[in-house]
Amino acid sequence: MPKRFVVAASDFPEVPHFPMGFELADALTVAAQQLHETSTANAALRAAARLAVHVLPGAEHAGISVIEKTHRQTLAWTDEVVRSADALNAGREHHLYWSRLWTAPVARIDDSAAYDSGELSFSGLGLRSVLSLRLRADRRRLTVLTAYARKPRAFDDSATRIGRLFTAHVSIALESVTAREQLTEAMRTRDLIGQATGILMERLGIDAGAAFESLVRTSQRENVKLRDLARRLVDTLHQE
Repeated sequence: MPKRFVVAASDFPEVPHFPMGFELADALTVAAQQLHETSTANAALRAAARLAVHVLPGAEHAGISVIEKTHRQTLAWTDEVVRSADALNAGREHHLYWSRLWTAPVARIDDSAAYDSGELSFSGLGLRSVLSLRLRADRRRLTVLTAYARKPRAFDDSATRIGRLFTAHVSIALESVTAREQLTEAMRTRDLIGQATGILMERLGIDAGAAFESLVRTSQRENVKLRDLARRLVDTLHQE
């Protein structure tokens, strides 16, 4: 299960709010630098939620969630009102607002006081404007960044375009950090299996090929991942 992160609104104080006349390219460059300095996908999500408040004109709160056909989980949020909004709307993944993100990159509510119904509610929390931007999509799940504001019509077409530019940077950063994580994990797994193979070679007096085949057979027989079996063997040696 993905970890969840609370993002304090005071994080990254060096990133200014987006004022009139501030160069968009400069704002996105600062955001991109912050995102690419993260070391894990979870850290990138955490940074993206925080940066969204500073880059998107009008945004006061933001969160990132994963939406599946029957479930939605919040992964990062700037403050408790975002968590409250997600909790209040839990179980409503089939609502038109969220459903449109399967086929369109953006969903927007200009004034929740006029939009809210018994099936979807934001205005009760004082969130009048909502802007959701798709980060990732496949057949099973969506990853969505949602920005909120307490005044109606806070997100115009310009804010939406800036949001799409920002989420493009976020998506690239996520792909990059995920690839680094996978490579690191692959290297750790290779080293772990190498250690386990060495242990079997020494204990059983067999060569590397036979030791590896023994690990594979045991993994299949016990229905245990090869990596987990190797870790168990190495941990056993360290406990002796």
